Amino acid sequence: MTILIAGAGATGGAFGTRLVEAGRDVTFLVRPARAEALRENGLRFIAPDEDRTNPVAVTTAEELAAEPTPVDLILVAVKAGALESIIADLRPAVGPRTLIIPFLNGMAQIGRLEAEFPGQVLGGLVKIVGTMRGADIVQMTDLATMTIGRLGGGEVPPAVVDALDVPGFRLQVIDGIDDALWEKWVFIAAAGVVTCLFRAPVGAIMAAGGEPHVVGIIDELEAVAMAAGHPVSARARAATLSMLTAEGSAFTSSLYRDVTAGLPNETEHILGHLQTTARDLGVPTPLLDLTLVQLRAGEFDRSA
Repeated sequence: MTILIAGAGATGGAFGTRLVEAGRDVTFLVRPARAEALRENGLRFIAPDEDRTNPVAVTTAEELAAEPTPVDLILVAVKAGALESIIADLRPAVGPRTLIIPFLNGMAQIGRLEAEFPGQVLGGLVKIVGTMRGADIVQMTDLATMTIGRLGGGEVPPAVVDALDVPGFRLQVIDGIDDALWEKWVFIAAAGVVTCLFRAPVGAIMAAGGEPHVVGIIDELEAVAMAAGHPVSARARAATLSMLTAEGSAFTSSLYRDVTAGLPNETEHILGHLQTTARDLGVPTPLLDLTLVQLRAGEFDRSA
């Protein structure tokens, strides 16, 4: 299959490296400056006990528009803030049989991509601890999984499974991808609300007596998933509780880190969309609402 990966950051770069090294036909869709650097220097990938640089095929939105080339599969691995621009950028690569798998957090991207490319979107999520070090991709632990499935149930085309089943990460194909996406959304949202509302790592929040409030946040957000028809499993709830109530933990959410660093963030994509969904379902979310007031006020204050 021909595969286009939108984004060559920590996620797209790490999983893309594994696909390239397995001999898959992969091209990265990136910005012009990134394309120039990758063409000149290749893509360096660093993981535990691994460090190498691979030559990779790249294209830009301008190049793709000038020579539209439909591909078989598109993996969308960008931050939420880039979603709208990437939809426009990748349109020349979408043919009638192209399938698209977004790996963004939350659920807003599903509806947005389905509206643009109806019937061509699969569900997907990844788990990896990665970052960018300059232009290099750094995978910080051995954890690397990719989970895909047909939205609403049904079979994922075998060719897609074969293309993505490569060494270096574990591929999971499941029927309940909608439930899995909701579980991840609830966890990421809960982590964001907890650390942004209390402005501290989990261990400090526990030391200050915050455990009952953290449990209340988790209950509140899980109620939204339940009302949407995607109840969070006992296993997922236990994992969320363990992570967000661990004494002495230095854990903070990526949303908290972006907000406190003054970086572009996914507040509206993750928390704002969840609030809108809750209101549509008639589920009260006072702690989520309070967190959004704080975050939005902070954004307003910075831009004033």
